[in-house]
Amino acid sequence: MGDTRVAVLKPINGALTQAGNIVELFVDVVRNTFRRPFQFREFIEQAWFIASVTILPTAMVAIPFGAIVSLQTGSLIRQLGAENFTGAASVLAVIQQGSPLVTALLIAGAAGSAVTADLGSRTIREEIDAMEVLGINPIQRLVVPRVLAMVLVALLLNGLVAVVGIAGGYFFNVVLQGGNPGAYLQSFSAFAQLPDIWIGEIKAAVFGVIAGVVASYKGLHPKGGPKGVGDAVNQSVVITFLLLFFANLILTMVYLQIVPAKGS
Repeated sequence: MGDTRVAVLKPINGALTQAGNIVELFVDVVRNTFRRPFQFREFIEQAWFIASVTILPTAMVAIPFGAIVSLQTGSLIRQLGAENFTGAASVLAVIQQGSPLVTALLIAGAAGSAVTADLGSRTIREEIDAMEVLGINPIQRLVVPRVLAMVLVALLLNGLVAVVGIAGGYFFNVVLQGGNPGAYLQSFSAFAQLPDIWIGEIKAAVFGVIAGVVASYKGLHPKGGPKGVGDAVNQSVVITFLLLFFANLILTMVYLQIVPAKGS
């Protein structure tokens, strides 16, 4: 009985410990963000690297995503006899939910895995220990620039996904499905409001922080040499995805409670 209880509680204790360590790393990142000197060159290099590995995949994913949302909402709304609201439904779905999630998944999958692999290789080569021996804070020197770079790129990519997704949705709804372009744009302007854009950017920033902190934590704590680095990359992507969808649920619920719908 005792062995069974230990076997059940062990993974739970491990998950709670890991969650606490991730929160602790987040606090360290916030504290070291305002500590001088700021590693501006590292920040620019990481932002450029993250952008280079995510811009093209993000644009390629945004086009079919906007098309799927537009085609599905257009078909459903046509069945309900509310064709005049197609633009508002598809565009708001892209701005509030679609673009932040697409951005987050690509940031976590492409950039997060690269950050985990980079920091993990440094850790197993004992570069992190050498930095600590020399009195250099690895959080300030390596982690903070990467997390901030992921936040910056996530904000920019969110705008890119929104623009490409809306343009693709307009093309597929108006050109392919024979929708009315005037009604499409009028319904969007009638129901959209500025906070819809702000919540998308806030989600992108939060997702960037989550992806950066989790990727950095896993990169700083690999187990078992090179194989452990590969396992850390896989774990960081899975954990980040779970946290992103949970954070999206919380932010959406808070937004819908705070900001009233336009026209209601």
